[in-house]
Amino acid sequence: MDDTRDGSIGNSMPFTLTVVGSVAAVAALPVGLSGSRELEYILSIALGSAAISVLTAFILLSAVGLGGRGYAIAAGAVVGAVLGTVAGGPGGGMAGTPTGAVAVWFIYWIHYRGYRNGLPPYLSSRQVLWYYAYRLICGLVFFFLIAPILVILPLSFNAQDFFTFTPEMLRFEAEGYSLKHYRDFFTNNEWQRSFRNSLIIAPIATAISVSLGTLAAIGLSQSHVPFKRSIMAILISPMIVPLIISATGMFFFYSQVGNWMEGSLGLEKTFVGYVKIVLAHAVLGIPFVIITVTATLVGFDRSLTRAAANLGANPVRTFFSVQMPLILPGVISGALFAFITSFDEVVVVLFVGSASQKTLPWQMFTGLREQISPTILAVATILVVISIALLTTVELLRRRSEALRGMSPG
Repeated sequence: MDDTRDGSIGNSMPFTLTVVGSVAAVAALPVGLSGSRELEYILSIALGSAAISVLTAFILLSAVGLGGRGYAIAAGAVVGAVLGTVAGGPGGGMAGTPTGAVAVWFIYWIHYRGYRNGLPPYLSSRQVLWYYAYRLICGLVFFFLIAPILVILPLSFNAQDFFTFTPEMLRFEAEGYSLKHYRDFFTNNEWQRSFRNSLIIAPIATAISVSLGTLAAIGLSQSHVPFKRSIMAILISPMIVPLIISATGMFFFYSQVGNWMEGSLGLEKTFVGYVKIVLAHAVLGIPFVIITVTATLVGFDRSLTRAAANLGANPVRTFFSVQMPLILPGVISGALFAFITSFDEVVVVLFVGSASQKTLPWQMFTGLREQISPTILAVATILVVISIALLTTVELLRRRSEALRGMSPG
């Protein structure tokens, strides 16, 4: 039987209408603020939305016997699509469809106390309110952090060389969208050269970071190592010290190293430039490897290495056969963080590198400062997709690491 007609006790009609009207008024404020800064206009938008929502809720709940919740939500989606199309064309229709469905669902959710489903029955109204208010605050913070990314993604498909939404894009017309910026990225020699440099530098720097960072983490995990806290603080200092200070220090240090490699060893200047950037990026990536591997070693059973030694395995075989498989998720997580750090880094490259070692972030910085190339939007979208894929891998590896160490049932 439909849950809206099974005799369950819902909230009173005045309570539901008050909540629905208040939420509608607050939700309409961004629309009013974007259209005008006049107080009368903002209040009219908010009050109008509240009045329409209250009327809709009253009619819907009064006629609840005519159909179930699923029919009402479907009808809300249709009404929202029609009203959105009339007001804003195809784009308004696309936005109105989920808005209408969510609005009707919210009315039922409030009136029939769906917000208490899954919560302990002994919670007071104030506790239930704080439960959802806390999650709303976290959601708003998350939206504040991710909003710039959400703006960049559709802008990368702009058919015009603008950094703003065109009227055609807002109306969801096909003429307003294009892949021209992506084609420019994959066909432009400057962009491709910088992309190749990033693909050369980042993996090598990651390999060095993983090798040195893993060894450092294993060494610092031993109980007999003196001054472990001080050594750890020094090793992770590159991620604590402001990057501009680290870049300045690296500039003076690696300039001397580069002069020595060119003068004493006779190496080419271009090769030396790559070596300097790789070493600089490795220094920035080592702290991430140390932290992730150290966290993995917290639950490591030391008796396994002692048992391997008693069975005749040397330290190298013990490490690769016993210890490495168990800490591998942490090592890979640190490698992904080190790779992202190197691939996205621009400040150190500006100080240490030269034009022949221009990386992708450096090219983006140049595009913003000198020529305002919209291709930056396409490149930023590609980097966002890569970062999301890598961070998803990190999360999966974290869960696997906890499962291997018996810290989670997974």
